[in-house]
Amino acid sequence: MTTIPSRLAKLTTTVGSWEEARKASIVAYRAWYRSAPDIVQLYALNVAPSLVRLKFRQDFERNRDTITDLSVMNVMLLKNQQEYQETMNAWKQEPHVMQWFKRYDDPAPPKTFLEKFYASRDDPAQVSSF
Repeated sequence: MTTIPSRLAKLTTTVGSWEEARKASIVAYRAWYRSAPDIVQLYALNVAPSLVRLKFRQDFERNRDTITDLSVMNVMLLKNQQEYQETMNAWKQEPHVMQWFKRYDDPAPPKTFLEKFYASRDDPAQVSSF
């Protein structure tokens, strides 16, 4: 597929009210939701489109009640559009897209001294080769 830099480009706009922000968020969510099968095919991901859609839903829901400033909402909408354009124009590689799921695949990081010690015992990077 040929990369066209202006593909999916939008003019930078700001929202003036929470109602406009809500509508812009729904438009952005629908764009991501509809593009999930294309993303899976474009990057040859080993996950189902339904899992990609679930991840999109979790990200949008995570930010639903935490953003209370309209200027922060404007920045989030702009970053969302940038991320969407970069993803759909294939300006990323598979590891960049799979990073979305990293938090769910990795075990919890060790917290106590002994957990950190036990985790480093089997780590080949910590053991010098003879």
